[in-house]
Amino acid sequence: MLKDLFGKNASEVLNKKLWLFDMDGTIYKDNFLFPGVIQLLDYIKNNGGEYVFVTNNSSKSVEDYIKKVNCLGIKASRTNFFTSSEATIILLKEKYPGAKVYCQGTRSLIDELKNNGIDTTEEIEDDVDLILVGFDTELTSQKLRNTCEILNRDLPYYATNPDLVCPTYFGFIPDCGSICQILFNATGKKPIYVGKPEATMVDVVRKKFGNSKSETIVIGDRLYTDIAAGLNAGVCSVCVLSGEATINEINKSLFKPDFVFDSVASIITNGVLE
Repeated sequence: MLKDLFGKNASEVLNKKLWLFDMDGTIYKDNFLFPGVIQLLDYIKNNGGEYVFVTNNSSKSVEDYIKKVNCLGIKASRTNFFTSSEATIILLKEKYPGAKVYCQGTRSLIDELKNNGIDTTEEIEDDVDLILVGFDTELTSQKLRNTCEILNRDLPYYATNPDLVCPTYFGFIPDCGSICQILFNATGKKPIYVGKPEATMVDVVRKKFGNSKSETIVIGDRLYTDIAAGLNAGVCSVCVLSGEATINEINKSLFKPDFVFDSVASIITNGVLE
């Protein structure tokens, strides 16, 4: 019997068919792949399931992520990913067709927007229709200044994800939510966030693969995004303690996961290989 950290029977986890994994803090930190990840992914495929990496990190394109996980030894292609950047592109095309977007983000995000037919600029231009902020690992003071200036206009304002921090090997660095807090302190403007915890991130993938809610599971390290997305989408959720969340935070949080494990390795070693 597979039991989680609270001694709860978690055997149902092993029968799920669609596994939606967060990335940073869940399967790796920086370029360090956590133990047990490849073994669990192999188990999923051998059990007739699918795994998809559903990440809020908009600093990299899907192509960048494919290269990264392949280098870490994970078998993955485009069908194994759904990012907040892709969710944002879907939203922009549906709600603002033909809009010109001012984007504060990485070159990878800007190129991804352009490659998907979104008219995108990094400059302060008169015909901008919408403002978008992403997790910008290439952030400069000039970028912040430009965004503050354009936020003075009465324009729709979106951000790819609300994550406050991104895990690294030494701790954490500011993520998109923290960058938006800086902009709020200067302008008083708050964005509409696109990625997790919105159920869209789960629902799009689930419908693509044709899986029911009962067949789907979300695994992540952050309560207010990963676990909240699972709750909002009505699917099973697992919190791992290899990234941001702690047992103390779980006990206090409104976002309660169905199960809690030290890491993804605990699922494979305590369940499949016992």
